[in-house]
Amino acid sequence: MTLEEVVGSTSNENRMETLRPALEELLVAAQQKDRVTLGVHESAKLLTADPDSVVLCVLAMDEEDEDDVALQIHVTLLQAFCCENDINILRVSGVRRLARVLERDTGDSDGDEPRDLHCILVTNPPVQPLRCPALENIGSFFEENRCCSLWVPHLDLQDG
Repeated sequence: MTLEEVVGSTSNENRMETLRPALEELLVAAQQKDRVTLGVHESAKLLTADPDSVVLCVLAMDEEDEDDVALQIHVTLLQAFCCENDINILRVSGVRRLARVLERDTGDSDGDEPRDLHCILVTNPPVQPLRCPALENIGSFFEENRCCSLWVPHLDLQDG
């Protein structure tokens, strides 16, 4: 391993740590402005109808989801579609943490049916764009890492 690789990996790990609060802040801000689409099926419909408005695709999978072949296929297809349409993709583990972040804003912690959080889209249409420092931070993260071939970074949101 070269010095550049060691320094680069440490820098990238530090950058990923700053990405966690930015992602949580962005999800809350986007949800408040009704700019979040939750669920694999709903996300696929939005991507088909208006892919240009999507600025971030969060694909969340935990260890217990790895045996769900149908879910794996759906997530792979969503990821491929996002890559093809130059939509930033962030893979995360920690579906429960995502649920708490999104419920914190709505207070919807006792819903009858659990929400599908395996795919979360953040939209930012040109009319009334979302102005949020977290969106800028995440956007600059992806710009910086595209040159390093880190196209689909993984962020661990697991608690504890």
